[in-house]
Amino acid sequence: MNGKRADRPDKEGAGLENSPSIVWFRRDLRVRDNRALAAAAARGGTVLPVFIWAPEEEGKWAPGEASRWWLHHSLESLGRSLRSLGAPLVLRRGPSREALLDLAGETGAGAVYWNRLYDPGPAKRDRSIARSLTAAGILAEGFPGALLFEPEDVRSGSGGPYRVFTPFWNRLLSLPERGAGPDAPNRMIASEKKPRSLPLADLGLLPRVDWAAGLREAWTPGEEGAVARLDRFLREGIGGYDAERNRPDREGTSRLSPHLCWGEIAPSRAWSEARRRASRLRSEKTRASALAWLRQLAWREFAAHLLHHYPSTVEHPLREEFRRFPWRRSRKDLEAWREGRTGYPIVDAGMRQLRATGWMHNRVRMIAGSFLVKDLRLHWLEGARWFWDTLVDADLANNTLGWQWVAGCGADAAPYFRVFNPVAQGERYDPEGAYVKRHVPELAGLPAKSIHRAGEAPAEAPAATGLQAGRDYPPPMVDHARAREEALLALAAMKGVKKRNRR
Repeated sequence: MNGKRADRPDKEGAGLENSPSIVWFRRDLRVRDNRALAAAAARGGTVLPVFIWAPEEEGKWAPGEASRWWLHHSLESLGRSLRSLGAPLVLRRGPSREALLDLAGETGAGAVYWNRLYDPGPAKRDRSIARSLTAAGILAEGFPGALLFEPEDVRSGSGGPYRVFTPFWNRLLSLPERGAGPDAPNRMIASEKKPRSLPLADLGLLPRVDWAAGLREAWTPGEEGAVARLDRFLREGIGGYDAERNRPDREGTSRLSPHLCWGEIAPSRAWSEARRRASRLRSEKTRASALAWLRQLAWREFAAHLLHHYPSTVEHPLREEFRRFPWRRSRKDLEAWREGRTGYPIVDAGMRQLRATGWMHNRVRMIAGSFLVKDLRLHWLEGARWFWDTLVDADLANNTLGWQWVAGCGADAAPYFRVFNPVAQGERYDPEGAYVKRHVPELAGLPAKSIHRAGEAPAEAPAATGLQAGRDYPPPMVDHARAREEALLALAAMKGVKKRNRR
């Protein structure tokens, strides 16, 4: 290896120093901390920002419905920011290679800059496009920015990738911080040749039937919304994060995940500002709380690290023995889970929050995920695909790690025999039932002591509220204790097959 990156060719665009520069936006929808944009502005000449809609290039994992909604509004925000800097955003349809070469031909651009992606499909595509641009005499250069560290730069003592989080976390803390990137350019020069640009509506990102009222109420996509959310969390929330983060009935998390997912704020900025804020906190408890939030950023980094080194885990378990696990198939059960009709209030609240707002509290993601793969014993990929379509923060690496973790088949995963009890989890983390009442309104009249057992038809419910189990709210679709035993028997059977195969 000569140390050169595949997205940085030998040619340096000789003779094209003052030609236009294209900035290819993807999941880096911001003008601050954007190394590709800064490089284009610093090169001299005109700057051509472009976003290319090419979902077919991402195969089975093209953006889902909720992600498309977010993307539409984030592009609106980015477009306003770039116009204010003097270089309007150009919108094109894919294929990306042809769109970039066409734009370069129309404008005489001599360079294309972008910030790197690490998902297997896009990363492979980008390397191929870099070769095509280089062959056409165009400088092609990718920059870091989606992660705190490049996946290849974080290695274990043996030189290989990590598969356990704690040593990975310790390694991150030992590495020098990249720090926040460059500020937004003060001004950019737009091309005199006005390249054609599609209207944003022509990308067809918004749903034809408007189901997104809950998303509009819950979120402000775009860089300004991201900066405001981070600032508010660092002022008001980070000191109490560790105590509040598992309580879905409270606003105890940062809710930055969709902004990070779409690159509306750089993780390096979030990391460095959080560490700086932590250093100013007075008590050991609040400093530990800030560190707990930094660990969540590190889990995001760990997910990207794993997917980079084990790309097959998008659809296959990291632990090979789980290929033989006897998953059930039931369209009826899957639909009940998706629609929040399981008869377990904390699970149903989470699934309904997801449908309404495009987001689910992380503790409830674990509870709902465990219910799908262990109580119902349905394949973790069924959950991964549903989350992918319905989450505004659908990130392929995070989605893959999360589902393989809860299924027990991934890196540093929860043991398969660890089965979340949805009633006990609800009573512990939503003790007053406020979260359930918010998202399962038919249970709002139940007392706190009964609400997490609503499907069991508590004796006082009809007299107190008129609630009739089975009519107003479904009974539990499975008996948790029995489902747990069946899941453990399935695990034992899988291990038995493994042992026999070794003989």
